[in-house]
Amino acid sequence: MEQSRLAKLNKLRERGLAYPYKYEISHNLGELRRQYEKEPQGEKVKIRGKIKRVSKQEDSFLIRLEDQGGGVEMLVRTTQELKQGEDVVLEGVLTRWEGKLTLDQAVVSEGDAFDVSEVKEKYDMNPEDVEVSVAGRVITLRPMGKALFAHLQDATGRLQIYLRQDIVGEASFKDFEELVDPGDILGVRGRLFRTNTGELTVEVKEWVLLAKSLHPLPEKWHGLKDVEVRYRQRYLDLIANEHARRVFFLRSRLIGELRRFLDAKGFLEVETPILQPIASGANAKPFITYHNYLEQNLYLRIAPELYLKRLIVGGINRVYELGKNFRNEGVDTTHNPEFTMLEFYCAYWDYKDLMVFTEELFSYLLNQLVGGLKITYQGKELDFTPPFKRYRYFELLEEKTGKDKDFFLRDVEGLRKLAKEIGVPKAETLTHAKLIDKVFDLLVEDELWGPCFVIDFPKLLSPLAKTHREDPDLVERFELFVAGKEIANAYTELNDPMEQRERFLEQLKEKEMGDEEAMAMDEDFIRALEYGMPPTAGEGIGIDRLVMLLADVDSIREVILFPALRQKT
Repeated sequence: MEQSRLAKLNKLRERGLAYPYKYEISHNLGELRRQYEKEPQGEKVKIRGKIKRVSKQEDSFLIRLEDQGGGVEMLVRTTQELKQGEDVVLEGVLTRWEGKLTLDQAVVSEGDAFDVSEVKEKYDMNPEDVEVSVAGRVITLRPMGKALFAHLQDATGRLQIYLRQDIVGEASFKDFEELVDPGDILGVRGRLFRTNTGELTVEVKEWVLLAKSLHPLPEKWHGLKDVEVRYRQRYLDLIANEHARRVFFLRSRLIGELRRFLDAKGFLEVETPILQPIASGANAKPFITYHNYLEQNLYLRIAPELYLKRLIVGGINRVYELGKNFRNEGVDTTHNPEFTMLEFYCAYWDYKDLMVFTEELFSYLLNQLVGGLKITYQGKELDFTPPFKRYRYFELLEEKTGKDKDFFLRDVEGLRKLAKEIGVPKAETLTHAKLIDKVFDLLVEDELWGPCFVIDFPKLLSPLAKTHREDPDLVERFELFVAGKEIANAYTELNDPMEQRERFLEQLKEKEMGDEEAMAMDEDFIRALEYGMPPTAGEGIGIDRLVMLLADVDSIREVILFPALRQKT
């Protein structure tokens, strides 16, 4: 806490002005910008005008280009050294830089060109002195004698404000200079106008300090890079990094579009228990808690699967849930112990139907969120145009090892030896199923750039999936891989209660052999299957990893607002 800021807060307290209860705003800051500014889409244009001022930047020049009729200006960024007072035609790309319409990458040109005023008229609408009331965090302060400029920022954008002593009054202006710091939250009312350089600005008539920041913003807060600070103090990350704000807005939009798509397809959204008496539905180590009234252990759910399939038994033929799952596992760039999953189930479908449906779902999401089926992830292109490629599980393993399916399923010691040779950790202690899974992870997954479906998994790895109709060693299951990451897992559901019981018993044997992630027996789920579940296909999609792809980030911590972190000692 900075003592000078605390002293300012105490002055406000003495005057009864600290922390007002509310403030009426007419617009969010980004809303005003969208209302009065058209965003350029990288259009290349030629503009004529007179060079009013040239400023040297680190590796370029910033020019104020004035309309030949005078009065209207815009910014130009160029690497060419030009002289003040010259009449020029400049060609470049239209963008916005620090809130101002700017001709970027400009070079001297010739021929027909637009006047500055023509370009400004198209992209910068005249607010016509409209009165507004806005609020936001003070990001910059620039005193200029008896006037000052500042920028306010909220989650939607930023906007310049302009205070003049002769408008707000001498006492109010002095209070602003003495009490307001960068980081404070401020409310202002006044007239909306454009400065000479075209920046949308509020000419302040009155202001209110809504909350005092008792800590200065971090040094070099603009573009805060320290990941330790960013993840532990996400509020600072959101203040400092526009990219972080965009990621979480994207995440919200993605979840909304998933719901819209599934609702339109006749799926019903439901909620199932997070505290469950049996840890089942996936292979994972659970978190355990104790319920005092019930006097029993409960488990944070590792998956909603078995409850959703109970609803299929109950006659809800299309069902989905979007929610948190919890798995007591390690933390790395693609794993967080608390994560968000979409799971959906459809009666009378099989896994082939789900592959087509998944392609349709991803086409919808990409078109809605990024406007096309191609994205760039970590510098490489991903094309989601259907159909996605399909690879069989054991064919991929054979390509990497020269070993066929029978080797992996029937030569456990040979498999264990292979696992040790390629560096699988603790291979000597792993069960047969874990050995297959870890070898596949190590040799195959990273190279599945995709998007692609890996299909027809070994039955050993899939206790809830239906036996493959053509090969009893396999199940009808696929995983969707994109950029080396598993994004979705799906299968034709096992609906034979007697076979399901046998699969659970096999899982118990795995647990006895030391596999902490093996599933527990769920007698009530088997009882539900005994009442009859129709042919069904189900799928789970990892929301966090999907956001990683769309936001082009390489760590799951970038897409979870408050990721799991080891406590500081």
